[in-house]
Amino acid sequence: MSELKNDRFLKALMRQPVDRAPVWMMRQAGRYLPEYRATRSQAGDFMSLCKNTELACAVTLQPLERYELDAAILFSDILTIPDAMGLGLYFEEGEGPKFRKPVRTASDIEQLQVINTASDLAYVTDAVTMIRRELNGRVPLIGFSGSPWTLATYMIEGQSSRDFARAKTMLYTQPELMHQLLDKLALSVIDYLNAQINGGAQVVQIFDTWGGALSHAAYKEFSLAYMQKIVGGLIKQADGRDVPVILFTKGGGHWLEAMADTGCHALGLDWTVDIGSAKARVGDKVALQGNMDPAVLRADPATIEREVQSILNSFGSGAGHIFNLGHGITPDINPDHAKVFIDAVHKFSAK
Repeated sequence: MSELKNDRFLKALMRQPVDRAPVWMMRQAGRYLPEYRATRSQAGDFMSLCKNTELACAVTLQPLERYELDAAILFSDILTIPDAMGLGLYFEEGEGPKFRKPVRTASDIEQLQVINTASDLAYVTDAVTMIRRELNGRVPLIGFSGSPWTLATYMIEGQSSRDFARAKTMLYTQPELMHQLLDKLALSVIDYLNAQINGGAQVVQIFDTWGGALSHAAYKEFSLAYMQKIVGGLIKQADGRDVPVILFTKGGGHWLEAMADTGCHALGLDWTVDIGSAKARVGDKVALQGNMDPAVLRADPATIEREVQSILNSFGSGAGHIFNLGHGITPDINPDHAKVFIDAVHKFSAK
């Protein structure tokens, strides 16, 4: 593999000194970019875009052509694993993902097979390999997966949900059944992320989008325990470097200390957490990634710059800050405002 020309992101994840804070954006390849929308319409629909190696590679690289970012993230979806388990993933315009065959009963869960990425999700690893080759060492490549709990909520509800009524009912009335499902998902995620690492991903992130919907005790038992299992099962080194793992629980501010104890290298923070107090709580155990509210990008350039400065000031000096949004960039954002944000990180964090 080609030599990495910009390793600022990898260094910050390992809490090594860098010349300025590295920056990337969750969903940086997405609908706010006109070039992405053009490629997506060429593909036909979202999943066709994910499954087309050349086009998935092209959209992964689009934001790097436009902005000076410090990482690329694989263009894919967190629901590839349940799709590979045969649940019939489809997307309805304006309504998000849905499953034709949700998982509701003991026999539904019994029938689920732990995925074999090589045979079930080769289109993902093909994309990883092509992107890594096309990047040619420009910046590191991030691979990712949904967390077992987050995947389980979609599989049980059959779509996204506000209150997770079905998933929480199973959790509280049939906890052993929920554990059976989460265990199969954890093993699948381990296989999936290791295949991405073998394909060329240099960092992996676990997106626990719905962990924040759980109670304190339920989070530790039904979400965090499975992420810890995944961290323990991942390939530790590739290309002679450590492969850092980032955990991101949206709404997970209560559990930072417990998350930092999983053996991960970095925690993603949403905008509800003050990054300075997060740093005081986890000390030098892990790097921190975050955490500007994506809605700030709707404001004028001066407001965006002020917000960047305020987060940098809150983090203070020392290694281990990766600048990011506190969640994915939304489709309505003006691409010029994203540039103001990225340039502000460069300007104000330079040592």
